[in-house]
Amino acid sequence: MDVTAEPPLGLLAELTHRCPLHCPYCSNPLELIARDGEMSTERWKSTLTQARELGVLQVHMSGGEPLARPDLPELVQHASDLGCYVNLVTSGLGLTETRLADLVDRGIAHIQLSVQAAEAGRADLLAGTRAHDHKIAVAALIKAAELPLSVNVVLHRENHDQLAGIIALAERMGADRLELANTQYYGWALRNRDALMPTPEQLETAEPLVRAATERLRGTMEVIYVVADYYEPYPKPCMYGWGARQLTIAPDGTVLPCPAASAIETLKLDNVLDTPLADIWYKSSSFNAYRGEDWMSDTCRSCDRRGLDFGGCRCQAFLLTGDAAATDPVCSRSPQRDVVDLILAEPKHAPALVMRKPTVAR
Repeated sequence: MDVTAEPPLGLLAELTHRCPLHCPYCSNPLELIARDGEMSTERWKSTLTQARELGVLQVHMSGGEPLARPDLPELVQHASDLGCYVNLVTSGLGLTETRLADLVDRGIAHIQLSVQAAEAGRADLLAGTRAHDHKIAVAALIKAAELPLSVNVVLHRENHDQLAGIIALAERMGADRLELANTQYYGWALRNRDALMPTPEQLETAEPLVRAATERLRGTMEVIYVVADYYEPYPKPCMYGWGARQLTIAPDGTVLPCPAASAIETLKLDNVLDTPLADIWYKSSSFNAYRGEDWMSDTCRSCDRRGLDFGGCRCQAFLLTGDAAATDPVCSRSPQRDVVDLILAEPKHAPALVMRKPTVAR
């Protein structure tokens, strides 16, 4: 057992990859898990029980679209009965007043609703379906049910110009929390990076807008801004360190140290159908691969920021350099920073977005 590992606090339960949207910035793998590959209700309930026994306090039920699973209410109730704080991460499509009331009765504690843009025309184009007006109606239902509401917006070149309108929309929706997250380039987002990469001018305009909104709305709506780290001198503190506080479980039971870890092709991932969750958290090669500092290159190990950003993102390091143990090339101190500089130096153009193919419940 790795005695340096603390119990996890949070679980991202990816119940399904099925989704009625086909957003071009989706970070799910290009090869999605089909419905017949998803864990059954009983398997998920067993997994949630193991997660609680391991120490998990927060369960974020996500996907894909978790509402595509008819057993969602049963899974919510099971996690709630275990004593977990249960958060639903949803597009809102498929959520009705009746379904919401049932989820509330079962113990749902919070809902995180995705929004694509400030107005229907742009938002529906990015979502690949008419979803925007329904999301606004769903937000009203959530507030009427007196549930906390987070609004999540993935920012990129195609919606950065609507940032002020997005903040105003979140206010009208009654959001308690607004997460403005610049695109992280994994999965479909990596495939569409050239089209999604914001311009320096867009980011320069965004910073004072977000700062002003954060101050103005303090105490009313929390505003979180996730920077576009290709442009930053230092990488984001990914997951508070590898295998430190949270774990992700894919629809088929694969257990991931972070949501994008399947991108690291050299990483052997375990499955909860074959191995107890506690053994995976404490003993598996995947979770211990980049814990602590022993794995770090000399650049990171000698850096005074190693306890702040933990060497950066392992998935990003692998995707950009082929070596998951490399210093994240986003870092200005990385010997491979030129990889990112070359990407940023490429002529800014807007190729057609490749849209993630929607999958719906059948």
